[in-house]
Amino acid sequence: MRFLHTSDWHLGRLFFGVHLTEDQAGVLDQLVLLVREARIDCVLLAGDVYDRSLPPPDAVRLLDDIVTRLVVGAGVPVVMIAGNHDSAERLGFGSRVLEAGGLHVTGTRPLAVTLGDAAGPIDIIALPYTEPAVVRARLGDDTLTDHEKALTADLACVATQLVPGRRRIAVAHAFVAGAVESQSERPLVVGGSASVGARCFEGLDYVALGHLHRPQSVGREAVRYSGSLLKYSFAEADHDKSVTIVELDERGACLTEKVPLSPRRDVRVLRGTLEELQRGAATDSARDDYVLAELTDRGAILDAIGKLRRCYPNCLHIDRTSLFDAPGSGQACRADHRRHTEAELFGSFFREVTGDAPNQDETTAFAEIVARVHGAQTAGTADTAGKTGKTAAENDAP
Repeated sequence: MRFLHTSDWHLGRLFFGVHLTEDQAGVLDQLVLLVREARIDCVLLAGDVYDRSLPPPDAVRLLDDIVTRLVVGAGVPVVMIAGNHDSAERLGFGSRVLEAGGLHVTGTRPLAVTLGDAAGPIDIIALPYTEPAVVRARLGDDTLTDHEKALTADLACVATQLVPGRRRIAVAHAFVAGAVESQSERPLVVGGSASVGARCFEGLDYVALGHLHRPQSVGREAVRYSGSLLKYSFAEADHDKSVTIVELDERGACLTEKVPLSPRRDVRVLRGTLEELQRGAATDSARDDYVLAELTDRGAILDAIGKLRRCYPNCLHIDRTSLFDAPGSGQACRADHRRHTEAELFGSFFREVTGDAPNQDETTAFAEIVARVHGAQTAGTADTAGKTGKTAAENDAP
């Protein structure tokens, strides 16, 4: 049997204020085409279907369209679980009715789905993300105090209902210890770890995982994250997004293949001076990509993002952290400014920002600016005194 493993669609996602629904729709069109061309027998969707518990209407319409094209149009069953971003109850609405048509959805409790091929039946155990407290209350077991114990208990409950010796697959949404996290994932627990050990999945022929956005295996090749549908942070710029095709043979051995997806816009990080990036755009064939610009310019830049958007229309953010990478950064702010002249304070600040001392031209320019400011202040004080008939000294008197 051939499965397509995918996860973390995050439909309805905003990326620096940009709605990604059209980008997601384009990639999901490729997924539907792949299911048809690769003769997939079942699609496993391992959670975080939506980006938030109350998704926007266009995200709901997109999911309805894709699932209909898979289940009704292509005749391929889909097993879908809730992740920590989803509302379990909303995602699971109507699941008992939909099951008859080939859409198997679970949001609040584990579910067993049995499919078959020429070699016999295959059991799929669907394990949606649930908090330990929820599992503890449902099973009436006060010992289920963490995610690993809760997941193990849910897995065991379903396993007792299955026929021993048959091939088994699990679909789960969890953080498996030893896997590599990404910046765009929401922690399962605030302020602590909610990891589960790969040992929880012993005896299963394949485990289709969701939650982590980097495609990877954990512990063994058959315990695998497919990764997210798209790049959802600039920290993922070096990721190769894909779905995983799994071929399960009659003995339960798995052969996996990563199939890349091609978004209409990539996510890239560009580094250099403003002038260098503007010059490079002239020969950049992917100027429409989502771009983070790491500018290395030393001085102030007026409307840098506006200038970049003329050549990179989807430049979403500018990063100038290199200004604060100089040795001793942050030391000058602790100095007592009352003990230093303006020129000394300027020199100290300049070194903090650029890492170098100001040259003669920069020092002279600063001195000229200070002189003009003091001259304007003196003229303003004199003008005020003339209007009131008082001297500057009289104006300063209590």
